[in-house]
Amino acid sequence: MSDSLHRQVCFALYSASRAATAVYRPLLEQLGLTYPQYLVLTVLWENDGVTVRDLGRSLELDSGTLSPLLKRLEAAGMVQRLRSVADERRVEVHLTEEGRALQEKAQHLPQQVAQAAGLEPGELGALQETLTKVTKALRTAAR
Repeated sequence: MSDSLHRQVCFALYSASRAATAVYRPLLEQLGLTYPQYLVLTVLWENDGVTVRDLGRSLELDSGTLSPLLKRLEAAGMVQRLRSVADERRVEVHLTEEGRALQEKAQHLPQQVAQAAGLEPGELGALQETLTKVTKALRTAAR
């Protein structure tokens, strides 16, 4: 293995992301979800009826990635896309009863993954804060 590779922060971020997703995968398979689908539902469990545009902003996904994801969730009976009553140009995403019911089944997933990470709650909070700071700085630098 390349020692220089393992000293790069970008590789550590990449590896950590893949490892976290690997822990989520079997837990989400039990619910019939992929990780991106879980992220969409997580946003909707907090704010049902959000517009497709706002959902994309929250998840940092472009419409080319988000649209097929929403189509699959809609086909699975988890969400419904509806034209806004206030403005027909806007499309809102709403949870179905089945989508709402998954929230209770999924509520312990973050704790399970946090426990698998082997970090104390304070360490986990500090990590999240640091990653948020890094993400913001890198986005600014990329512009």
